[in-house]
Amino acid sequence: MANILYQWLLMTTFSVVHPFFVSMTDINYNEKDKDLEISVRIFTNDLENTIRKYHSDVKIDILHPSNQQQMNGFVNDYIQKNFQLQLNGKPVQLSFVGYEEQSESIWTYFEVKNVNAVQKLNIVNSLLYDYNTSQINMMHVKVKDKEKSDKVGYPETSALFVF
Repeated sequence: MANILYQWLLMTTFSVVHPFFVSMTDINYNEKDKDLEISVRIFTNDLENTIRKYHSDVKIDILHPSNQQQMNGFVNDYIQKNFQLQLNGKPVQLSFVGYEEQSESIWTYFEVKNVNAVQKLNIVNSLLYDYNTSQINMMHVKVKDKEKSDKVGYPETSALFVF
């Protein structure tokens, strides 16, 4: 029941006119493939405005970029600088898979390969804090049959998940 309410709240938050500054991260451990699958959802205009702060010499249009490879690099670089994972006490590198539009937001996708087990996951998440100090970053982690959620709001950045 809590998960249904959580999903409803998430869908409602992202489907109305955007008075909130919220990102949503889903992390799923794929035991069969030994991968962490990471999805980060951010409002498109917030991400564009934030990236513009660092690349004012380039037209930033995530949905219709003049150079897709360059835009992939901007999106990847920004998220990697503001979202880090420690798996079982050791930092891991996220591999950028891509992004896609959904409603007024962008889903970005990352993965971490060769993950044998997940006992502890520490997340440092400061996404969009440099854009708006009202930002809240929600995180949902699923490992096998266990699901846990947490959120951080400016200036807090760290969440710990123990399985």
